[in-house]
Amino acid sequence: MFEKINLLIPFGNFVQNKSLQNFLFLALIQSSTILISIISMPLLLQSIGAEQFGWVNLSFSVIIVFNILVGFGFNLSAPREVAINQSNKAELSQLVSNVFSAKILLAIFSTALILIGAYGLNLFQGYQSVLVFSVFILFSEATFPLWFFQGMEKMKLISIANLFSKLLYLLGIVLFIRNPEQSKWVNFILGVSGFGINILLLIYIHYALDIKFYKPRFQQLFTLLRNTKLLLLSNLATHFSINGALIVLSFFASATTLGLFSLAERISMVLRLFPSMVIHSIFPNASKLLKEDLSAFISFLKKVSFVALTIGLAVSLVVFGLAPLIIQLFSKAELVESISYLRVLAFIPFLACLNILNVVIFLVKGQNNLMFKSSWMMGLFMVSNSIVLTSQYGAIGLCFAMLSTEIVVFLICCILNWMYNRPLILAILKTGKRNTS
Repeated sequence: MFEKINLLIPFGNFVQNKSLQNFLFLALIQSSTILISIISMPLLLQSIGAEQFGWVNLSFSVIIVFNILVGFGFNLSAPREVAINQSNKAELSQLVSNVFSAKILLAIFSTALILIGAYGLNLFQGYQSVLVFSVFILFSEATFPLWFFQGMEKMKLISIANLFSKLLYLLGIVLFIRNPEQSKWVNFILGVSGFGINILLLIYIHYALDIKFYKPRFQQLFTLLRNTKLLLLSNLATHFSINGALIVLSFFASATTLGLFSLAERISMVLRLFPSMVIHSIFPNASKLLKEDLSAFISFLKKVSFVALTIGLAVSLVVFGLAPLIIQLFSKAELVESISYLRVLAFIPFLACLNILNVVIFLVKGQNNLMFKSSWMMGLFMVSNSIVLTSQYGAIGLCFAMLSTEIVVFLICCILNWMYNRPLILAILKTGKRNTS
């Protein structure tokens, strides 16, 4: 079935370079997620209301934190191992079996923690049922084989499959979500849609690509988890710094305020994906240029950074100016508080673009330790700053905490680059002075 779809949609043939194809399809996956998120927001607000919308988003935020645990850094480490063993079916089968086994066990472990927290410790008051029904997203993450298709350089198939799963989710919302009492099914539909498509992908991997699934070898699983723990910790800190705002706010605000804030926060977080997409798109070419031609690397990195900053600033200014219209479009109501939140959060994409150059340097030089240091310093600042400002000024204080976090992590990365990559930074600055003179 997937091969027929592959033939019917030959748009990957327009670009012959496999690496470029991979990044275009990664962009398609990300953009489809963004588009469905944008389309679903007004539908959900009209059907379940602002209060339940806040609980659904809070549950999703909690689940995504556990999703980082389920992913355990495999999405960064596993594609390389798959690429190395592309022609070795035995090694590839063992690797695939180990990674999927580890992720499924982590999903089961995460689900157990959530159930114990919800019903054993009586946590998550107000949204227990919504959160419990959201655990299927964990199994969708555990079975999502993006890392495998990245390593195999077959991104067309999974990008199409991902789009289908998002369309199924949107169809489920339209057909089954009609009133606030049905809010617990929103994230459930998202998880089940993804999980169902992923099962079809696993069947394709087994039969079409001749990949066998073995019983897990626990010694190998332990080694695999130990080798990726640094990436896990870095991903957890980065994610919470960027997406943990709703969790912090839930301790200080009502459900209604949570819903009003989550609308603005969801829009700003969608826009914040732009710098991340830029980084992932230019990383391979930047790595090659650094190895072959330093001046070409510097020129390329500076041009991309300038273009990204220009686009980021333009987007931020447009969102700031059109905030009332944007909120009206999504909510079909004049939510004054959401407009105020969005006008502050509108500048997050621009501030995040400031750090593109720093992060790309860390990546091309393979400095995972610096990524780890910067992400955890960012996380600690975000937690302390957001708690202080939210407790004093409420949701608007949290908005400014999120802005200041972007500025602080930029300064942290600048300092780390100056300490560990000073010759390269000096070369970049020297090139800039020469160009201006």
